[in-house]
Amino acid sequence: MSRKTTAEWLQEHHSQSSRNLPQKVGRKRKFARTLAVSSGKGGVGKTSVAIKTAKILVERGEKVLLIDCDYNLSNTAVKLGFPIGNNFYELLSDKKSFQEAIHEDGNFHLLSACNGNMDLFDEECSLEGVVFDIISSHIEDYDTIILDCPAGLTKEVCNLNAYCDDRFIVVTPDKSSITDSYSLVKVLTNRFGIRNHKLIFNKVSGSKQLEKLTRTFLETAQLYLDCRLQVLGAIPFFKENVDRFDRELLKIADSKIHKSFHKVIDKYTEEDIGDSTVFSSYLSKESMNLVGREHEVPSL
Repeated sequence: MSRKTTAEWLQEHHSQSSRNLPQKVGRKRKFARTLAVSSGKGGVGKTSVAIKTAKILVERGEKVLLIDCDYNLSNTAVKLGFPIGNNFYELLSDKKSFQEAIHEDGNFHLLSACNGNMDLFDEECSLEGVVFDIISSHIEDYDTIILDCPAGLTKEVCNLNAYCDDRFIVVTPDKSSITDSYSLVKVLTNRFGIRNHKLIFNKVSGSKQLEKLTRTFLETAQLYLDCRLQVLGAIPFFKENVDRFDRELLKIADSKIHKSFHKVIDKYTEEDIGDSTVFSSYLSKESMNLVGREHEVPSL
């Protein structure tokens, strides 16, 4: 089976599982939209973005499931201060029900990864297939289901992205992040037929760097790829360590990073922005949701 055929099967499977579901009373949607949060390389803030997106959508009245798809590295649970366990494997092996396996905090639900579980490490089944089954079984129960995908470019990552309705690709100003993220977009577009991607730029020092970063990424895509890239906005660079950044990002209020990210989600939750084009008007004022210029970083 070709890779493109696999992608088409994934998309068809998802649409058939959700197309004819009845309207649920008291819910914003009759079935969940699905969102993959990905990055070309690690260390760009992808997991923090996935958590923050889930938390803001919950603030806005949605019921959200976040699935940590880096199945044996429980970063979401660590960042949230939840107990580290083997819930994913225990759900996979029928030792726990879905309700027993998830962490619940109001309308925010998390299916966390394991932490070096050897049984899961030796498991030969398709773990992304397990995720698809979870989504299919619970698509009526949530407004949004978010997949925190592993970093990098693998068939597994591409399959997860191909299954979802939307994709956030998190990019930082360093050249390796730009190159690796472009490679991810290229493979999703050319091999999996995915032509709509949403970009979030993280650790950006100011509007000039954002403009240069945006031009570098999108003009290259315009030249070589037939796809639509929408810039949702930028998160300002924060000089302190990662733990402090997470605390600032995950604050409920009174944080410049928090306010900036709200603008990113505002743009994501807008009504449809029109039919497919090569790429959106990426240098409009609305695209540059950058708040705060606390510290400078080297220019591109």
